[in-house]
Amino acid sequence: MSWLVLVISGILEAVWATALSRSEGFTRPIPSVVFGVALLLSMGGLAYAMKGLPVGTAYAVWVGIGAALTVGYAMATGAETASVVKILLLVGIVGCVVGLKLLH
Repeated sequence: MSWLVLVISGILEAVWATALSRSEGFTRPIPSVVFGVALLLSMGGLAYAMKGLPVGTAYAVWVGIGAALTVGYAMATGAETASVVKILLLVGIVGCVVGLKLLH
């Protein structure tokens, strides 16, 4: 159960990071609310997952999922340029996250 909650929390990290960008300094209400809700759920899920997983593994997986999804979404929407090197590096991050799960 800890792993499932951790993955969902990592996804929510990407949600709050994207919402933070779209909130334009908390001047736009809907992205600001999405940021706050996703942040609370993401952090709460990370805290829950850390009850059953080592802190280093949990944090690395959480950050890896959040970072990869945030950049991937930005590239998919055109907010950030895509390149073969960026995509390969993101695949590397995902591979490291999977490796941490397999070693656990």
